[in-house]
Amino acid sequence: MLFVGVDLGTSSVKLLLMDENGRILNIAVKEYPLYFPKTGWSEQNPDDWWNGFVSGMKELVSGFDPLDIKGISFGGQMHGLVILDEEDRVLRPAILWNDGRTQKECDYYNKTVGREKISEYTGNMAFTGFTAPKLLWLRENEPDVFARISKIMLPKDYLAYRLSGVHCTDVSDASGMLLFDVKNKRWSEEMCKLTGISVSQLARVYESYEPVGNVLPKIADELGISRDVKIVAGAGDNAAGAVGTGTLEHGMCSVSLGTSGTVFIAADSYAVDPANTMHTFAHANGKYHFLGCMLSAASSNKWWMDDIIGTKDYAAEQKNIKELGKNSVFYLPYLMGERTPHNNPNARGVFAGLSLDTTREDMTQAVMEGVSFALRDSLEIARSFGVEITRIRAIGGGAKSPLWCSILANVMNVKVDKINCEEGPGYGAAILAAVGCGVYSSVEEAASKFITVVDTVEQDEETVAEYEKRYQVFKSIYPALMPVFDKIVECE
Repeated sequence: MLFVGVDLGTSSVKLLLMDENGRILNIAVKEYPLYFPKTGWSEQNPDDWWNGFVSGMKELVSGFDPLDIKGISFGGQMHGLVILDEEDRVLRPAILWNDGRTQKECDYYNKTVGREKISEYTGNMAFTGFTAPKLLWLRENEPDVFARISKIMLPKDYLAYRLSGVHCTDVSDASGMLLFDVKNKRWSEEMCKLTGISVSQLARVYESYEPVGNVLPKIADELGISRDVKIVAGAGDNAAGAVGTGTLEHGMCSVSLGTSGTVFIAADSYAVDPANTMHTFAHANGKYHFLGCMLSAASSNKWWMDDIIGTKDYAAEQKNIKELGKNSVFYLPYLMGERTPHNNPNARGVFAGLSLDTTREDMTQAVMEGVSFALRDSLEIARSFGVEITRIRAIGGGAKSPLWCSILANVMNVKVDKINCEEGPGYGAAILAAVGCGVYSSVEEAASKFITVVDTVEQDEETVAEYEKRYQVFKSIYPALMPVFDKIVECE
């Protein structure tokens, strides 16, 4: 039996082929464009996702019998707004998770309606990346488009719809829309009314491991797969990634160094961060999790390496960095604003502490350290309300760097576990497909069979102490510059 996990990312769709024993047999990746119509805006064409998926599937099954595929599931970029008309045609480009145009709408939710009320309805406060503020923006700025909305979807759910014909979503991805009552796992009628939509415009909600239907006959024939293939709901990329790392038991923590950066903490029961700076979402295993999210993690490193230094050889740039905890250069990784903990789309990237003897290596190191400090912000919030974290599981492209894992361990004062599979959301999605097809009785059962820790990076006491001093400096830079960021945005 074979299962397909689809990781619908911001820059590409990655498809993973897994057998019933958890072995990864093949991977296919298809890139697509990202559009920035204005500063702070971020959009994609949903048809690009679908075309990438179809071409990726054909490549993925090359050399295998596609009729052995039993299930397909998804991990996907969260919060993106996909809207369909009454004939299920896409009405406009999708507005993505890292789009920052909705500060006015977030202020309406958080200040006019009130953060406490919004949190009561959803378990969260409004952030610019969330889906509901995008709908308010559409209502105000594109009223003709807003009036034609028949269905409101999330990115991965558009693929599920194209495959199955079912308008569906899952509890973890729905949690990030600010339209979902996370505690009770149902759409919030109060939030729908505030946003000017009806519950009927939203998709049916499933647990992440539940099948939503079978693949449509026409699509099955086009892809060469069985018409009996189950389409399983899947999860938001962070929850799917947590499944792929086995971050399922209460208090377990995974840190993702992908395009965005996340601190993901599994929880058995529903609870809310009193300040709402961390998100409270449903987990893909039927339980809950806390999530802190920064918008420019590995993408900060990519920007620095590709666009500024002009190299693709990341390892070569890191090889001469030997001494940790001694760097006097600081970097604020707010290239597209920031979510946790600042919730400020006007925040901008900053280098501080430069001098005539600052080297290229100092600045490269500062980028990795700045991202690590920003991730620690989320960890400290969790610790402040009683979550004890002494080790993390690191995933994402940045986690492939031994240097970055060592920086994380010392900045956060935790052990960093490396696991036998670093495919994250795609692997988690394939596991959800296997569970949805009944091969395993639970997400926990499958993950426990497939995922093991193969190495651990430990912190050094002296280096931890040096990074503690520098973290305190890092924390002081943002509040000092916060008024300046607003003035910079006025100049853009």
